[in-house]
Amino acid sequence: MDLTRQYVFHAPTRVLFGSGSVQATGREVAALGGTAALVVTDRGVVNAGLLDGVKASLAAADVSATAFDAVEPNPSIGTVNAALAAYQSGGCNAIVAVGGGSPMDVAKAVGILASNGGAITDYEGKPDAIRNDLPPFVCVPTTCGTGSEVTPFAVITDQDRHWKMSIASPREVPRVAIIDPDLFLKMPASLIAATGMDALTHAIESYTNQDVQPFADAFDIHAIRLIGNYLRPAVANGNREAMAHMAVAATMAGMGFSQNRLGIVHAISHPVTSYVGTPHGVANAILLPYVMEFNAIGAGSRIAEIGKALTGDHPQMAWNPSPQAGIQAVRALSRDVGIPETLGEVGVTEEHVAAIAADAMKSGNIRINPRRVTQHEIEQVIRNAINGAHADQRPIRQVNG
Repeated sequence: MDLTRQYVFHAPTRVLFGSGSVQATGREVAALGGTAALVVTDRGVVNAGLLDGVKASLAAADVSATAFDAVEPNPSIGTVNAALAAYQSGGCNAIVAVGGGSPMDVAKAVGILASNGGAITDYEGKPDAIRNDLPPFVCVPTTCGTGSEVTPFAVITDQDRHWKMSIASPREVPRVAIIDPDLFLKMPASLIAATGMDALTHAIESYTNQDVQPFADAFDIHAIRLIGNYLRPAVANGNREAMAHMAVAATMAGMGFSQNRLGIVHAISHPVTSYVGTPHGVANAILLPYVMEFNAIGAGSRIAEIGKALTGDHPQMAWNPSPQAGIQAVRALSRDVGIPETLGEVGVTEEHVAAIAADAMKSGNIRINPRRVTQHEIEQVIRNAINGAHADQRPIRQVNG
C-alpha cells in the first residue's frame, strides 16, 4: 500500500444497529420527509413475517405503505419496471427495501428512475448520468451477506443479454440502514451459509485488490475475523449472538468494498448466475478459493493474513504464515457450511466457459484484480472450478503484497 498517495473514505449512510431497531423505520422515513413509502421486498420475507414490524412502524409514523413483494433472485429489468409502476401508482415519495441484496438492488433502481427518468439500461456504467438524488431511501436487511444497505452499487439482470448490469453512483447509497439482528433469526441454514460466504468474498476481494486503502482495510479484516468466528455457529443453530456478529460483518464488508470495489470472483460470478441461475453467494463461495490460488503471486502476504484472521481465534486450527493457509482456511469454512466445492455441481459445463469468461472480461473489477488476467486465464480458472482442480502445494513466490 502506498501511504504517500491520497485516499478518500466516504460512508454517508446512517446506520442503526440493535435488537428491535426495526421499530425505528417509520420514524427514519418521516425524518427524511417521506409520507408514502414503496416497500420493496420478496415473498420469502413476507412469508417469514418479517414485513410486519416494518409496516407497523410506518403506520405509527403516519407514513402510508405500498408493498411490492415480487422481487426474484437476480432481479430483472422487468421487475424494476413493475416496482416503478407500483411506486408511481401508489403516489409514493420514499422507498424502503426489506430483505437481501435483490430487494435492495430493485429499490435502488426504482429510486434512480423515479428521480432521473428513462430506462434502467441508460445508467449502466454511467455514474454521471444519475444527476438527481434518489427519494428518501431506507434499507432494512434480513440476510447477512450483501452489504447493499451501505453501498453505491445495484446489479440488475438483463435477461435478453444474459448479462448482469452494474449501476454505480454515490447518489444511490441508502440514506439509512436499519440492522436488526432479530430479523436474521428466521434465515434457513443454507441461506445463512450462502450470504455469509458472500460477505466473506466481499471482504477478501476488497482486502486484496489493487485499490486497497487503510480505512477499508480495517473494515475488511475485521469482517473476515467475525465471519471466521461466527459463520459456522450461525449455520449450525442460528443463535442470536452469532447472527448479530454476522450482521455486523456483512455491513462492514459492504463499507469496505464500497471504497475500492472487488475482483475477478465477482467478474466471473455475475455471468455464472446469469447463465445457470446459481445464487450469487453460492457462485462467489465456489469461485473464491480458485481465484485466491490464481491471485496468490500478486497478493500473497494479504492472503496469508486472511488465513490468520479466519483461524486465529481457533487454537485447534493450525495456522502458518503462507498463502496456502489462507486458501485452505477459506476452503474449510466453505465446506463446513455446506457450499458445493465445484461449479460443475451447480450446472456449469465446458459449453459455458468461453461465454462466461468473455462476459467476465467486461467487468470493471478486472483492472484492479491483484494479478493481471487474460480471457484465457479466466477460462482456466473457470475450468478449475468446474472440475475441482486445485493448485499444488509448492510454496508460492510473492511478487508483491
